[in-house]
Amino acid sequence: MASAVRDTLLFLRGVPNVALGDRVLVRDHSGHKRNGQVIETTKESVLVQVFEGTNDLDIEKTWVRFLEEPFELPLSPDLLGRVFNGIGQARDGRPPLISSLKRNVNGSSVNPAARAYPSEFIQTGISTIDGLNSLVRGQKLPIFSSSGLPHNRLAAQIVRQAKLPGQESQFAVVFAAMGVSYADARFFEEEFESSGVLNNVVMFINHADEPPMERLILPRTALTAAEYLAYDLDLHVLVVITDMTNYAEALREVATAKGDVPARKGYPGYLYSDLAEIYERAGRIKNRHGSITMVPVVSMPSDDITHPIPDLTGYITEGQIVLSRELHNKGIYPPVNVPPSLSRLMKDGIGKEHTREEHGRVANQIYAAYTRALEARNLASIIGAEDLSERDRCYLKFAEGFEKEFIGQGENTERSIIETLELAWKLLSILPKEALIRVSEADIAKYYSGE
Repeated sequence: MASAVRDTLLFLRGVPNVALGDRVLVRDHSGHKRNGQVIETTKESVLVQVFEGTNDLDIEKTWVRFLEEPFELPLSPDLLGRVFNGIGQARDGRPPLISSLKRNVNGSSVNPAARAYPSEFIQTGISTIDGLNSLVRGQKLPIFSSSGLPHNRLAAQIVRQAKLPGQESQFAVVFAAMGVSYADARFFEEEFESSGVLNNVVMFINHADEPPMERLILPRTALTAAEYLAYDLDLHVLVVITDMTNYAEALREVATAKGDVPARKGYPGYLYSDLAEIYERAGRIKNRHGSITMVPVVSMPSDDITHPIPDLTGYITEGQIVLSRELHNKGIYPPVNVPPSLSRLMKDGIGKEHTREEHGRVANQIYAAYTRALEARNLASIIGAEDLSERDRCYLKFAEGFEKEFIGQGENTERSIIETLELAWKLLSILPKEALIRVSEADIAKYYSGE
């Protein structure tokens, strides 16, 4: 029945009535069982993706069983506080989760008409997010990072501090890690434990030395758990996925083995739709209290924001938080690069009903002032700061204070949105009143403290 093996794929012939996505059990010559999934089927052949890999498989002595069911995850409130692998098997030394309720990890598409528009402000305690790139409940807001930057620390801080203002309940957290080192996995476990949120977290982890193919199903398994917590238990769920680049690399590996026609940088042409399948499972549904807010981490190879993975992610999601190597090298944490960062849903979650009435105007003024300050800094590097105009020197002072006090705030510092706005006004007060053209006269009269 098995006719060939290539990389992590098993080719079989003469298998009738096999459905795409069916679960497969593969037993090798030594009796060890491996998990697989049908990823392609024709009248003549069936292609099975083996999650544990096909190393040492003897085709003549391999036994394959088609279970005629999709990959399903057992679901119950006991999910919280547990650690699983990519296919939902316990990896925390505790018994497997037993439940009569099981759901297909591939999920089902949500009718767009049933979606509720995200508009409730989430306070992360991080000024660059709350003040300038506000996160709202049901949003997809990725972190664009690079090798060596503290995206893990930032993601852990968001998990630790995220809350809906005026509500006591914490977010339930679904943490999905693909291709991470043992040190990174341990870092998150210790962070969640020390901050007291571990019992409110369900973790799905695939280590760097474990089968890459497991990374293709892991985010879908994690999001199945998130949908259960959000729509069955009415919880607000925060999903953190790291790293989507490792997911895309695994997808490219399978596509190459299948013989799919490569597109940009060797990734398959369906990379966009495949990523959208994952990202679009976040959101809110009408008449449901629960919600899924997603913060995926995307590492940019060679710091290239135009690389296919961050590029396509930016099209699907509602903004991005971009981390800066330059700020990181200055010792600033979190090193959020303000100009290219944005939140497309920010305008719907701020203002009088959510944060404070001048929030949007202050954010626009900060962006404008910092952009002008960067221009003044570039000019100073050419002609010298002493030859700048008095106003440009004010902008240089603003930029220095903005980076050290507003962007830089420390890993254990949590600021309310009011504290963030007050700090923004303190820094804007470095500039002359006539330079503040994006806030109103009433705002200046009420909050401006400069000369």
